[in-house]
Amino acid sequence: MNSTDLKRNDISYCTKCVMPISTVNLSINKSGVCSACDFHSVYQSLSNNEWISRKKKFEKILENYKSKSNYDCIIPVSGGKDSYYQTHQIVNEFNLKPLLVTYDGNNYLPEGIYNRNKMREHFDADHLIFGPSVKTLIELNKICFKIMGDMNWHAHCGIYTYPFQIAVKFKIPLLIWGETFWDISGMYDVNDMVEYTKRMHFEHNLRGYEWNDVIKNSNLTEKDMIWSKFPSDEEYINNNIRGIPIGNYFKWDPNAHSKLIIDKYKWKPSSKPFERTYRLMSNLDDRYENGAHDLLKFVKFGYGRASDHASKDIRTGYMTREEGIKMVKKYDHIVSSDLDYWLDYVGMKEDEFWEIADTFRSEKVWWIKNNQWYKKNIWGEASSYGDVRLKKDLQEKYKNDIT
Repeated sequence: MNSTDLKRNDISYCTKCVMPISTVNLSINKSGVCSACDFHSVYQSLSNNEWISRKKKFEKILENYKSKSNYDCIIPVSGGKDSYYQTHQIVNEFNLKPLLVTYDGNNYLPEGIYNRNKMREHFDADHLIFGPSVKTLIELNKICFKIMGDMNWHAHCGIYTYPFQIAVKFKIPLLIWGETFWDISGMYDVNDMVEYTKRMHFEHNLRGYEWNDVIKNSNLTEKDMIWSKFPSDEEYINNNIRGIPIGNYFKWDPNAHSKLIIDKYKWKPSSKPFERTYRLMSNLDDRYENGAHDLLKFVKFGYGRASDHASKDIRTGYMTREEGIKMVKKYDHIVSSDLDYWLDYVGMKEDEFWEIADTFRSEKVWWIKNNQWYKKNIWGEASSYGDVRLKKDLQEKYKNDIT
């Protein structure tokens, strides 16, 4: 079963982790195990010989792209734990000279800025940091929230598009990212060796929206969106561009990586707890990712960042499923103070936010009873999760006979 097969309120959960069937691209087999857990099991079972073989393939790629006079590769970095680990590998293990490239979406936490700015010192690397104008970012936050329920479209776009632009401009054909995609929902096999391409970027990062779709009926112009244009097919092919995640070639363990970079580079996690998840080491480059953006995931699909983090930690043995359920119950539903920051940032009233947010709720997850939003929970009984702000003429599909 996958999310497209769901009947109304027919939400089930993986029996190994805590992910619901409403997760995009996730499926659950007849044994009750989700596709992400299935693929993680396959990943964990890969032999040492397989990892040795993968490392040799990676070394061959580096050999083919290593430059005599230019940067050997581009590493897109945010300054987060994954950025540090992949740069550590490339610089210290493979002795390459990378160009670090950062997209700055104007919402870093202080620890994130500190970690990012220390990278060129730690790794003796040149570092190019780019950010669109604040006016453009504010407008994009509002536009994309209204049309797709995702105020962070600009970040999903810029984090990937801008490094590819730099690759073409400076003729640095190899781009190296960190983790793979398969562990999020199991939509890829561990042997697919998925790479970053224009098609993948459009379908997954851009949510199917190009820059010109986003700015229709707005005050933004093409000049405001220069940074968001992916290189043409001709530029991509002529420059032999290739974007690869090193997670295809080396075993990926974010918790172990975090320990390494904290011990070796004094990398700083968040100095205070997040309100919507228990981890302190994620999304320091984006205060709205853990807060307002992730809240919208809960609104749309009925689960949040804590479910993501707990499921990964359950799979890697850092947490039991029972502990994960406690994290879900504690964090997933929280409306954090980050929402207030975002509303102030874009100049929007909270009532308007909820009226728009409610339009993106899945009727397969949510139903209305006594003017409250209800959904089923992984721990059993259904619960209410706040007042309905949706216009009355849009409420009918959420009403049913569930009591």
